This record gives sequence, C-alpha cells and structure tokens, in this order.
Amino acid sequence: MMKPTVYAQQTVDFIMRRRGRLHIYESLEPAKTALIVVDMQRAFVAEGAAIETAAARGIVPNINRLAKTLRDVGGTVVWIISTYGPRPEDYWPTFFDHVMSEEAAARFRGALIDGCDSHEIYDPLDVRATDPVISKNRFGAFIGSNGGLESLLRERGVDTLLVTGTVTNMCCETTAREAAMLSFKTVMVADGNAGRTQAEHDATLSAFLMGMGDVHDTDTLVQMLRESAATA
Repeated sequence: MMKPTVYAQQTVDFIMRRRGRLHIYESLEPAKTALIVVDMQRAFVAEGAAIETAAARGIVPNINRLAKTLRDVGGTVVWIISTYGPRPEDYWPTFFDHVMSEEAAARFRGALIDGCDSHEIYDPLDVRATDPVISKNRFGAFIGSNGGLESLLRERGVDTLLVTGTVTNMCCETTAREAAMLSFKTVMVADGNAGRTQAEHDATLSAFLMGMGDVHDTDTLVQMLRESAATA
C-alpha cells in the first residue's frame, strides 16, 4: 500500500484560496454513490505478473471494505477491466505502436486479452455476481467503454463516484478526470489507489484535489456512508 499523502503547503494554500476548505464533499448519498474499481486484474496485482504493480495488493482490504459498505447501504459497486484483445477494435494503436516498444507492447497487451488467466480480476477481491463488470480498451473507463460506464451509472441514478484501483496516475486518474468532466461528483480514495511510485501517486492526488474533485481515505468514506444511511 502507498504511504499517506502529505500535501505541499503551497498546494494547501492554493486550495484554501480557491474554496476556503481542504475537502469538497463532507457527506454522501449512498443510493447515488458508486465504487469504481479500476484494473484490479491479475495482470497488475498478482505477484510476479507481467505488468505487476506490487502496491496494488496492499489496497485489496480497503477496496473490499468499501465494496461491502456500499452494498450494505444500497450503493453500487462497478468493476472496470482493461481488455486489449482479441477483438481488433480493442487494439490501441497510439499506445501500442508509439508509446511502447514492440516487446513491451506484446507483453502488456498479451496479459490483458480476454480469455487469458491474467485478464481476470484478482482472486482475493470480493466480486459479487450482482456487481456490473465493464470492459475498457483505453486508460479512461468512460471513453474506453464507448459510453457503457456512463450509461450504466446514469440509469442507476448515480451522481457520485469513489475511484479506486491501479495505476493511480494512469487509468485511475484518467477515469476520475473523465468522471469530473462529465459532472459526476468524484472522490479518489487515497488508500484505495496504488501507483508504481509514491511520488507519482502523491502528485495525482494533489492535482486532483486542487482542480478536479475530492480525496478521502477509506475510514472517512465508510463513516460518511454509514452516517448517511443511518439518518436516511
């Protein structure tokens, strides 16, 4: 798991000038809230996996705890999985042909082809049969699902998202930014995201808190959800 993020004083000062308080959302409506779990697949999370992000194993208990809480209070849990084949339309040429070397692209894509063992969600995660699973073929789960994720959320009356998963500054950040641009109230879960380095993780959370949405830890969100449910 990543260490707690310590925000630079200049970041805090900027936020306070902008809105007069550090955090944006101090309560949640459970029925309108969804937990979005991004890319917690064996390819990323399993020990020794082809594109392993080791810190992702440390956030599994927090994701499971949030998932249980959301289900208990009437919220939604959505699992997002990266899929880059075998369908031709799931091939991302900008990324695989230019950003990565041929060898790296083959390793990355090969681990995330539908039907491969590494494409499956990491086993210790508490996935229920009633939880929607949305496939994406880009970093962002909204554009990457061709609108499928947004349609699902709108149909369920969801307006608030808690974003978790890996990698913090890639698919999680892209998905969270897309959500904010689509007018969802969006919270990145500080101890529910995992990056490759602490610096990259911290930079994403700081930037998101400054200009896109909120950042809270698991304990705070669980408390907020249970308090709202108790008073409903």
